[in-house]
Amino acid sequence: MTEQSGARRRQARGRARIEQILQAAADVFGEGGYEAATTNAIAARAGISPGSLYQFFANKDEIGRALADMYAARLRGLEIFDDFSADALDDSLRAILDRLVTFNIDHPGFKALFARSDMPASMREAVAPVHEAIEQRVRTATALVIPGADDERVATIATVVLSMVRGVVPAIAAAEDPDARRALATELHRGILAYLESARGRRG
Repeated sequence: MTEQSGARRRQARGRARIEQILQAAADVFGEGGYEAATTNAIAARAGISPGSLYQFFANKDEIGRALADMYAARLRGLEIFDDFSADALDDSLRAILDRLVTFNIDHPGFKALFARSDMPASMREAVAPVHEAIEQRVRTATALVIPGADDERVATIATVVLSMVRGVVPAIAAAEDPDARRALATELHRGILAYLESARGRRG
């Protein structure tokens, strides 16, 4: 084995170990929340010693930031809003919510980092770009739904929609009964659709 190939193998093992730690952290964050999680719990879930974990991450905040970056990249790849159409609001809204629910189910740690507004100060900077990107996309979609609305009204409506999503999507993802999950998703869709249609029908 050459020195170069050995280095590549070590790098590959390092990447695999990082992914292992991040997956464990996602599970631990998702089950008990960010504040209650510890590096010891994450290491135990990953099946490694705390010392092995500290070879890659100095503390829990570093793990959280790395996980936030990973989620941000995956959300960008998901292109949740790319086919949004104000003329087909019902179908567009359903598709967006389906993608968000699926993402939350597939990424159990997401809600601990993004589905809340009271993140610890140490993590706010890490999650802020994703929050801002999502909020901007919702504002853009809202402006299409309510043409002619001023920026302040668009921002207010977008904030209400985001609050509804952040409040209910984690409950949908956490529901183990498929019927309960569908019922919650249906009611969220109906609630947001009715709100947006009402807002679209009002002037000023």
